[in-house]
Amino acid sequence: MALNARLDHRNPLVFDTHELGRRPGALQRLNRSIDAPKDLGIQGVIGVPEGAPMELDLRLESVMEGVLVTGTARALAKGECVRCLEPLELSLAAEFQEMFSYPDADDRGRPKAEPVDDAEEDEDMLFIEDGLFDLEPVLRDAVVLALPMQPVCQDDCLGLCSECGVRLTDDPDHHHDAVDIRWAALQGLAGSLEDGEKDEISGEAPRPARANEKQEK
Repeated sequence: MALNARLDHRNPLVFDTHELGRRPGALQRLNRSIDAPKDLGIQGVIGVPEGAPMELDLRLESVMEGVLVTGTARALAKGECVRCLEPLELSLAAEFQEMFSYPDADDRGRPKAEPVDDAEEDEDMLFIEDGLFDLEPVLRDAVVLALPMQPVCQDDCLGLCSECGVRLTDDPDHHHDAVDIRWAALQGLAGSLEDGEKDEISGEAPRPARANEKQEK
């Protein structure tokens, strides 16, 4: 990732590294409660609602080339079961570790002699700007990786009845009597034969025969 746009220290996901002083080995531990940003999760499936409380536990370690950030984000994710479509909640603990590099240092932490415009090299890198770094892109990736792609309300959820939509977990004995279409024709034929027998018992000829007799008269 290229150099960040100018960061706002008032943003709850922007952190200050000045206390580390670019001293390799220096450590800082931070705990911060924030409101979740929007679109945090797998869209249309499950995620942390915008504004929901999140707890961040961070460990900032100064190294030669930048600051190594290790942490855990905890929140309550919400979504719906992919089997029965019932709402569900999931306690989320997303762990992450990311290097935020000093823009004026090479991969060994030494000051660069000259600025180098290498877009490909910087594409996947995150940078510290004026002693600040933005944790939001790291947090988004960590949350998506920690969430299930196909969330279920319970491991043994039976889903919905394909014919009437009843939740099968609530009624595990639910079923519909299936009629084999190969027997449907025979049932119709049996019905017509029964009608013919009734006509014979009543002494009346089948309807087609009576119609022919009338035509002959």
